[in-house]
Amino acid sequence: MNTTIAAPSFASASDTREQKPRIEELAPKVYGYISDFDPNCGFVVGDDHVIVIDTRPTPRMARGFLEDIRRVTDKPVKFIVLTHYHAVRVLGASAFGGDATVIASNGTLDWIRTRGQADFDSEAGRFPRLFQGIEEIPGLTFPAISFERKMSLWLGDRELRLQCLGRGHSNGDTVVWLPDCGVLFSGDVVENRCGVYAGDAYLRDWHGTLDATAALQPRVLVPGRGAVVRGAAACAEAIAMTQDFLGTLFASVQAGIDAGEDLRGCFERTDAAMRPRFGDWPVYQHVLPFDVARAWDELHGIEHPTVWTAERDRGLWQTLRG
Repeated sequence: MNTTIAAPSFASASDTREQKPRIEELAPKVYGYISDFDPNCGFVVGDDHVIVIDTRPTPRMARGFLEDIRRVTDKPVKFIVLTHYHAVRVLGASAFGGDATVIASNGTLDWIRTRGQADFDSEAGRFPRLFQGIEEIPGLTFPAISFERKMSLWLGDRELRLQCLGRGHSNGDTVVWLPDCGVLFSGDVVENRCGVYAGDAYLRDWHGTLDATAALQPRVLVPGRGAVVRGAAACAEAIAMTQDFLGTLFASVQAGIDAGEDLRGCFERTDAAMRPRFGDWPVYQHVLPFDVARAWDELHGIEHPTVWTAERDRGLWQTLRG
């Protein structure tokens, strides 16, 4: 293929537009902490304490989150649930103090142990704006409690059901489901009209994980990135759009491999197929090189995602966008 692609700056290095997250009430005492297209977080208020879902990338940014929580309640944060491990979601945890217990899946714990520092170094280079106050990060965020497939936290008679529905965006994805009000915090399993990052994904599994997510029939959905989705039909559509993005990605890379193209040829083919439908989604330009690289690896029999390092990031960008 002879497609000509303009070479944007590396990943999100040129993204300097500040995004101020805002609190959105999703149900009584259930709140999203929502950005335009930075990673979303959330919290749920009980009679005695608060449960936080993801933490923001650095202690400085997490303190802003905590200050906004204090506009709603002065109850202490007792638990922090990590939807998965990526530095932009977890490294602000220390801002909530030592009394807040961090919970994550066993799959997430394994990734922190095996690739946590490499991911930190990689993401700090990809998203410099999101690492304000990076020098304050005391180290990697580890859970004090981990679980295999499912566990529940209770706020009175309200259940927060932490579920691993299958591999997808990562090895340890957890959704937080509140069955009493139909609210789902999906982490990056589902995105809402934002580029879907699949650089650490299990692409063949992700479609089924999204089917399992849809089977919960959420009425309100907090995606990993993008606006809150309200209404059962709109939630189902957001899940289906995420599947469509990933399906188009995987099929395009497969077609390129079948045609004998190298990695760059597959990237150009995939971009040509996806850009008309997804090219105006935020972070599309950022995620696509990493997504194509992971699809290429998986289609060549590499089951587990190769660890990204700052050096590997730059090398890929030069290969595909240089």
